[in-house]
Amino acid sequence: MSEVYGETAASVGVVAYRVDVALRDLTRDAVIAAIDEFDSVGREQFLAKYGFAESRRLFVVHEGKSYDSKALAGAAHAFLNGRAPLKATEISGGWRHAAGVLQRLGFDVVDRVPAVTVHELVRAIDKLRPATVASGPMLKQAVVLLWAIGRAQRGADRVLTWERTQAELIPLLTAHHRSGERPEGRPDYPIAALCRAGLWALDTSASVPTAHGDARLRRWFDEHQPDGGLPEPVYELLLSSGLARVQVVTAIIDRFFDDFDYAAVTKAVGLQGDSIADDDCTLSDEGAGNGDPKRAYQDLIEIVTSREASTRGKRRPVVGNDPIRLAAARRAVILRSGGSCENPACGKPAPDHTDRGHPVLEVDHVSDIATGGRDHPVQMIALCPDCHAVKTRGRSRHQLRERLLAVARDRHEAWTGTAAFAAQAGQASRHT
Repeated sequence: MSEVYGETAASVGVVAYRVDVALRDLTRDAVIAAIDEFDSVGREQFLAKYGFAESRRLFVVHEGKSYDSKALAGAAHAFLNGRAPLKATEISGGWRHAAGVLQRLGFDVVDRVPAVTVHELVRAIDKLRPATVASGPMLKQAVVLLWAIGRAQRGADRVLTWERTQAELIPLLTAHHRSGERPEGRPDYPIAALCRAGLWALDTSASVPTAHGDARLRRWFDEHQPDGGLPEPVYELLLSSGLARVQVVTAIIDRFFDDFDYAAVTKAVGLQGDSIADDDCTLSDEGAGNGDPKRAYQDLIEIVTSREASTRGKRRPVVGNDPIRLAAARRAVILRSGGSCENPACGKPAPDHTDRGHPVLEVDHVSDIATGGRDHPVQMIALCPDCHAVKTRGRSRHQLRERLLAVARDRHEAWTGTAAFAAQAGQASRHT
């Protein structure tokens, strides 16, 4: 059911009550009659007759055929004695309304979640238009998104009650903001904006108001108390793909933070450390190289290189140990290793694997960061515990470092497929 903006809560409640009562009157026989008509005239004519758009997610599956659930419920109402069909503008197709009623009548209702790609997410983030203060974009939307991505990485619940959402976000929004932002930490503003941008899902049939005003917006959330979280396809992608996670977090940082040190925020939401780039090693989705390890490696290298370029010359603590760049670089090296020690004199498989299936190898900076080394796979290598100990403490460590530096460079060039990539990396190191 659509809500006209500015309509009072009382009038919305009356309409919702009338529609819910009408839906509860549906019978299985009426729905079967609507299915028969659907089969007789075809989907296109059926939807046109009753004025419904195609379902995007929820479908009734009956005897091997699929039917648009919202349209089916609206049309079925016309098969009750003396009743008219329900209009698309006065019925919700969600689980709390049409889909739930159809399911309770014994029909199989399936949720066909549309796929989402990393590139679509990045484009959506780039299109966000946050309010600004003198020092740059306000961080509210970024903090909410990073918090939700941290939850996805941990496999925490996607959807939370409004009460719990506030309890978790208010301290974060209060602690992390630019000077000039209101420090009260209200999550209703950024969540309303993200919802209208397609980056947040609220479990409500009422239209979400724009992120403007003050008392009216607060009142809407207080009255509706909507459960919410990342849209399901977004959550699933960020749960399963470490590469997608790094790409999306990088897009958020580039869009919102500029010279603002983001490390404190990412640490607070659990997005700091190598695990941000971890996945289940399937490399099966759009955000993970389409199943091609070399493609995934190249995507990670693009992130590393872009982070190097964006932080060069800036004075902020995060530049010296950029957690996003470091996580992407380490994940790339593990991917490149194929699960075996990259020391050509060894080549042993990793002695074990982590819970997520990653080989237990030490990712080492061949040239120490303290002496000018880089957080870049062209100067990093994956070693088994024995070779790492020799490289770190052995008497032959100096000779081994020279050999490993050449191996890292050669393997990086082979995985990127171009000598120009290595030349670019060398040129970048001379300017850092």
